[in-house]
Amino acid sequence: MKRSLLYGMIAVMLMMLTGCGYNEIQKNEETVKAAWGDVEATYQRRMDLIPNLVETVKAYAKHESETLQAVTEARSKVGSVQVSKDMIGNPQAMAQFQQAQASMSGALSRLLLVAERYPDLKASQNFRDLQNQLEGTENRINVARTRYNKAVQVFNTSIRVFPNNLTNNFILKLQPKEAFKAEAGADKAPKVKF
Repeated sequence: MKRSLLYGMIAVMLMMLTGCGYNEIQKNEETVKAAWGDVEATYQRRMDLIPNLVETVKAYAKHESETLQAVTEARSKVGSVQVSKDMIGNPQAMAQFQQAQASMSGALSRLLLVAERYPDLKASQNFRDLQNQLEGTENRINVARTRYNKAVQVFNTSIRVFPNNLTNNFILKLQPKEAFKAEAGADKAPKVKF
């Protein structure tokens, strides 16, 4: 009889251990760690991606601006040289006129070459693409933060409910995790300035 009582107590203790929440708490803590890893990975994506996109857009915008500026300057040079019948006999005026025309031709050929090679590339489209990437990245960060906060909620709840709280208090001694909080002033809309 003593043996059967001992086996019965062992069986009851084993059943109590399976319901103590030890494994659930461990699983929830790992979920919190993985969710925080996702938040960090998303921030790293932003750090890696955005500067490269900005530099690409700036480089193309600069190239486009330089090309258009060259055309504008060449046009003004051509406009400043007055064409008259007197130029025909003046080699210096004729050279100045030809130089202005060559400058204009060179600038236009660069502009046409860019337009032929990259007909769909425009700085405004690049800026729109950059804006879309920025928005997408910020959305990913928000999703990762939300998932992290949900994992924290599940973990914190699991260490506070009975019988898991007994397992945590006597065996694991884990502290509640901190949820991601907004920065001070985040409740006010940011001002956009150009």
